Amino acid sequence: MSISLNEASTVMREAVRNMLRRRSMLYLVQGGFLAFAGLLALIFPVFASTGILVLLGWMLILIAIFHGITLFGATQVPSFSIQMISAVLQFIVGFLFVANPEAGLITITLLMLLLFMIGGLSKIVFALMIRPMRDWTWILAGGVVAVFCSVILFANMPQASEWLLGFLLGVQLVAEGCAQAYMAWRIRKLSEQPAA
Repeated sequence: MSISLNEASTVMREAVRNMLRRRSMLYLVQGGFLAFAGLLALIFPVFASTGILVLLGWMLILIAIFHGITLFGATQVPSFSIQMISAVLQFIVGFLFVANPEAGLITITLLMLLLFMIGGLSKIVFALMIRPMRDWTWILAGGVVAVFCSVILFANMPQASEWLLGFLLGVQLVAEGCAQAYMAWRIRKLSEQPAA
């Protein structure tokens, strides 16, 4: 027995929607944490150069751990691989920031550029996978903001400074966190309503 591409796509999207419904509280908490971390990065972008890099590193490590926790048990979801790659990359970049804050600014800028690009693309792919759901555009917008941040970093590559890295990280985290929290809140709100 074979199924058509449209039927397979419908089954895959329904699996993603069900996973989002089951884990909506976890995604809501993660979105709030991301937005809070982004606000911290926006408030303190010009901290001492090594201080900001260590702070950014710990924020990325905590976000990666939380991201990994939300992926635990979701291996059947089609976007699992790219989401896991994004979480591992967040952890590696955060660890490198903490372990060697004196590393060259160009290296750190390249790592952040890569992080923003891959993270943004993973959010865009995820948003397109859940596209028929309500408010999928918020996740898409969060991904587009992350890709845009990577483009800004690339354009300012030779002279990018610590405050620009902190500011762009803050913008990206606030956009992603708010989008994720809003979508999770809407899913919880819709699932609590009685069926008509």
